[in-house]
Amino acid sequence: MGQRLTSTRETVEAYLEALNAHDADRVASWVARDFVNEHTAKGAVSRRGRASYRAALDGFLAAFADLHYEVENFIVDGPNCAVAYRFTAEMNGRPIAVRGVFVFVVDADGLIARRTDYWDSGSV
Repeated sequence: MGQRLTSTRETVEAYLEALNAHDADRVASWVARDFVNEHTAKGAVSRRGRASYRAALDGFLAAFADLHYEVENFIVDGPNCAVAYRFTAEMNGRPIAVRGVFVFVVDADGLIARRTDYWDSGSV
């Protein structure tokens, strides 16, 4: 598991840093065992549980070469956090850019219990 931090913001920042580093094991270390990863975009796949999420990460990172989440806004309210982002990557040999919002819930252990992702799948 990732090193436990003291704040919701620190946990979410560490998770996003791991995504930007393309480190699937480190990404998964920041989510709870019963983690819920909900995607709201048409055609997107939601996952339940750290093991299921970790199993999908390698394929996700491979599908989006050079992926990077740039934070546009960060709002924290206790264990809840909303992050507006700009996602850039290369997909099928072409550059893409997508704007979206993550909504996180961090549990008492400093792990992400839930991530809901709102983005426009038509922009990809």
